[in-house]
Amino acid sequence: MSWFPGAYETAFGRFLSKICEPVLAPFRRIIPPIGGVLDLSPIIAFFAIRMATFGLQYLVYNYILPIIV
Repeated sequence: MSWFPGAYETAFGRFLSKICEPVLAPFRRIIPPIGGVLDLSPIIAFFAIRMATFGLQYLVYNYILPIIV
C-alpha cells in the first residue's frame, strides 16, 4: 500500500490496514522501513508465517499423528 499514493485513505485501504496491521506491527518495530519509504515487513512476516506453518506441520505429522493412528 505504501507504493501507491493515497491508497491508505480509500475504504479498501482502511479495510486492509485493519486486517494486516496486527500481524505487521511487531515486524515493523523490529525492521524499520528502508529510507522511510520501502517497507519490507510484509515480506518478512510472510516468511515467518510460512516457517511457523512448516514447523507446525512437522510436529503434527511426526509426533501427533503417530500417536493417534
